[in-house]
Amino acid sequence: MIEGEIIDDEGYRKFTPYQKPERSGLFSMKAKIYISASFLASILILVSLQGWIVDDVIKEIKKELGIYERVPVWERSEWPYLTNYSNGFVMEYGEYDLLETDNEWGSTHYFVEFDLPLSEGGSAPNGLVSLAVWLPKVPEGTTVPVIAEFGPYFDEISVETPSIEVPGTWLGQMIIDQILPHGYAFAQVSVMGTGRSNHCMDLMGNAEQLGVDAAVTWLGTQEWSNGRVAMIGKSYDGSTPWQAATFGNEHLATIVPISGLIGVMELMWKNGSSEARAAIMHNGVYGSYGMDGDQEDIGNMCPDYIIGPGTGISAYIWGSEFAGTYWEERYFLERVLQNYKGSVYLIQGMHDWNVDPHMAIPVINQLKDAGIESKGLFGQWDHDYPDRPDYHFDRSGEGRGREAYPEMVRFDWMQDLLEWFDWYLKDFGDQPGLFVEIQSNQGQWRIEERYPPDNMETLSFDLGGSLSNVAGGTTRILPNGNFGPIYESAPLTEDIWISGLPRLHIDVSTSTVGGQIYALLEDCSEDGDTCIHIGHAIMDLRYHEGGNQEQTWIPIFETINAKMEFFAMDVQIEAGHTIRLSLASTGEDYLPASTSSIVEISEGLNSNLIIDIIDREEKLLFSPPSCTHDACLDWIGQTS
Repeated sequence: MIEGEIIDDEGYRKFTPYQKPERSGLFSMKAKIYISASFLASILILVSLQGWIVDDVIKEIKKELGIYERVPVWERSEWPYLTNYSNGFVMEYGEYDLLETDNEWGSTHYFVEFDLPLSEGGSAPNGLVSLAVWLPKVPEGTTVPVIAEFGPYFDEISVETPSIEVPGTWLGQMIIDQILPHGYAFAQVSVMGTGRSNHCMDLMGNAEQLGVDAAVTWLGTQEWSNGRVAMIGKSYDGSTPWQAATFGNEHLATIVPISGLIGVMELMWKNGSSEARAAIMHNGVYGSYGMDGDQEDIGNMCPDYIIGPGTGISAYIWGSEFAGTYWEERYFLERVLQNYKGSVYLIQGMHDWNVDPHMAIPVINQLKDAGIESKGLFGQWDHDYPDRPDYHFDRSGEGRGREAYPEMVRFDWMQDLLEWFDWYLKDFGDQPGLFVEIQSNQGQWRIEERYPPDNMETLSFDLGGSLSNVAGGTTRILPNGNFGPIYESAPLTEDIWISGLPRLHIDVSTSTVGGQIYALLEDCSEDGDTCIHIGHAIMDLRYHEGGNQEQTWIPIFETINAKMEFFAMDVQIEAGHTIRLSLASTGEDYLPASTSSIVEISEGLNSNLIIDIIDREEKLLFSPPSCTHDACLDWIGQTS
């Protein structure tokens, strides 16, 4: 529980944060806040009378008294954020209580009906979406915007989650406790084939998209609604906002995708290379959600239950969709860019092992180029929220985010959400900065207008030249995934800061029309004994030009240039260190190529590692509020 008091020189309600005191100390704490506020008012009057009042003076007085005000991100380290809990907190007091209902969670359950095309099978034409709503206790006749989380995990037997009327412990409860009191409704919505929503679970297909859109319209047209809807969520729940945005629904004002999917194929394939889970993702994971042993199972059998797994297998074997439009139906970004009229706050972990950062980078620039107001928050965590210090530590490691801990923890994130929603759902406050907050692998945060940034310096290292072959001189990649050439730079003469999307363009020849290259990029210490992961790339050579179109060539006799792109990285490398590039046939969680082939690397000027670097002197660097959680303090103590 967080409590607060009113104070601001412009008449806004502001929050003075402190830990909830024991009952015996409650009066003294409130008295302290009252005295501080009174003292501030006296000082402001005195200063005004003397004619030298300035904003900087006021700010300093407030900071000394522990009184919070809205400030830009580069000033937040100076203000009294709560940083010793397992999550962040909104720093302003909300005046509204949760409206009580007939259950202990304060929720009300509804079904939303919509028309399903007969071609979807299952429950068509009678679609039914299950959702629950929480409302603030506002004056009669007051309308409020709604923040909603859509996903497959509410009231779902397969993953042992509670009823949809119970707020989710990771996100829902935080929004209800912290943002709803500011005059917002909250909703949880089950996608088709999950929970009490009918039909089949078609893994983000057309039926699910239509259900999402119907629920958005319903939330935006209720008598208590001001007509504006926001969607937020992580992972699958971060993919549904992209789905909703494809329709251009007038009620969808903003979306906050956290490690969400811009497309299903984009999740499981990269440059034609397949993740191990790709072939079973539909029926083996999510398809089972709709098949829970009740009498509705037969009625929920849909064509996608067969098409989905078949498409996954065919993509691995033949390199593309064998028949139909399964992937096209589940690719959202293109339609978002064409139809969406709202804003996007895009959040992504740079070490996300589940939803890779190419779901956000360079997507953020594509949004901006399409005229969509967008902000990015990209930190060195994995598949997680920005403010979970214990999880960030436990799920990081050397070269996988640990070097950025605990600076990666963003305890100001919930405040960010409030300010974002205030502007885009209520037209209140100041417009948030439409920039990208990006963190390097060593923990340094900075501001960029776009990401990857514009106007970077480009460095090129040719294989066999400025990148020396250090693995016995081999240039051959065998199709067993275990061994291939290793290249290493000379020790760097100065610090460099790699940003964005490094490329590897290499001439190769193959023994068949196929083969695969996995590229690992490492930062190695001066003695060469310690190397940490800084990035990786993979490519099925049938897609050697990049993109989704297959190419062919004459094996053995013809040389092709494989244009590989690394997953996004932001990496600081010290002078004296070296850059190491290792090539193999597979790595990470990718399958070996279905088209087995020996791959021969042609060294020389046509085979290059290309990196873009920034000049730190030209950037706005900042520090977030310092983490004082036990996990952070323990780690700082161990490393200091």
